[in-house]
Amino acid sequence: MFAPRTAPWPLVALFTAGYLAPYLLPTTVGRLERGLALSATQAGAVGSALLLSSATAGFLLASRVERVGARTLARLGLLLAAVGYGGAALTTSVPAVVAGAVIGGFGSGTATTVAATRIAAERDPHRASALGLLSVSALAGVVYLTVPRLPGHGLTLAAIALTALAVWPLTSRLPAGTPGPRRTGADDTVAARLPHRRSGAVLAGTMLLWSLAQNALWGVSGRIGVGQAHLSEPTVGVVFAVALGAGLLGVLGAGALGSRLGRALPIGGGTVLIAGCIALSASATGLGGFATGEIAWNTIYPVVLSYLIGLAASLDPRGRWAVLVGSASSLGTAAGPLTGSVLSAQAGFPVMGAVLGTGLLLVALPMTAVALHTGGRPLLPGAVRRRGGHPAAVVAAATGTPTGAVPEVGAPEQPVVEILLDGTPAPARRTYDTAAATRAPGATH
Repeated sequence: MFAPRTAPWPLVALFTAGYLAPYLLPTTVGRLERGLALSATQAGAVGSALLLSSATAGFLLASRVERVGARTLARLGLLLAAVGYGGAALTTSVPAVVAGAVIGGFGSGTATTVAATRIAAERDPHRASALGLLSVSALAGVVYLTVPRLPGHGLTLAAIALTALAVWPLTSRLPAGTPGPRRTGADDTVAARLPHRRSGAVLAGTMLLWSLAQNALWGVSGRIGVGQAHLSEPTVGVVFAVALGAGLLGVLGAGALGSRLGRALPIGGGTVLIAGCIALSASATGLGGFATGEIAWNTIYPVVLSYLIGLAASLDPRGRWAVLVGSASSLGTAAGPLTGSVLSAQAGFPVMGAVLGTGLLLVALPMTAVALHTGGRPLLPGAVRRRGGHPAAVVAAATGTPTGAVPEVGAPEQPVVEILLDGTPAPARRTYDTAAATRAPGATH
């Protein structure tokens, strides 16, 4: 009998606190625009500054989580998020709001960095990331149902700050440091090297563009609903809440599906579908088209994102690629609102959607190639592969092998270490003799 796996709830909560700001970006930008009398481009720039600060935290802390300690960095990030977003919510001074958003963004990025590093060390990174996306989607859906009915520019910022405070007590269950391989001597250099450098670099570059396209639309979705589809703000909020609810179903489906289809099909095929959803939503002129595009898009988006997070985590069990790819994604997320605002102002929402959709189709190819190279195709029954997979798990279950002994798809290969035995004398040739059937018992040389 083996104990069932328990969910890493402290990591899920930390993941939620870090990811909530990007999920609430449309209403945050819209509230800043209306509440502080900013232009659409200025409000988008504030959102971009918030997310750029979050990405900066990831790049700076990617290799420091283990040294500083997961608990210490998580608490620092939550404190910065609470102070930054809370201060921005309580003031109407534009410079103070911008400063608070930047400080809060750095806190969100710090929390996300710790969560990503720890999730990469889990036995099942995809499951942990799916639970995190499930949690943040549910919380964001509640905010979207509540905030449009209340006045004020800082309600979404206050919601993020309160979430950070609520997650703080759970940090006591985080370890003082992130566990990782411990080596001494010359092996330290080997441990410090990033594995799968080419695949990781390609994935980071494509994730930047992938996230930029997503958040270019997400940052102006509220304006599309109100300005082009002629909907009221509460109606747009309901559409967003329903879309995030559909995203919950998508994440649940991704968690249940796991790696049965590998990673290439969900990532590549899902990105193609997202491109179509973006074009549909950006060209909507009524409730039907807008709701269909947003709901379909938000159903597929977290599914693909969960597989991308799992793919990045599988590239390095120490979590460095998970953080670097996540930070590259945050850069794209940061540039998204400003990109969407500029494109829509210069060419209109439909043309913006066409441009973003075309870009997604282009990045789908290298992303799929990385997934095929590092994660592999779905295995046929009875297939055996060095990196493990479900067929191996099926064989193990049939033969009574403990499941923990079977690696999952994308799991890092076990290093082969040559052990040198110093001081062991080589055997003398004359100490041994060959066996011969013709030699008489007891015969001598």
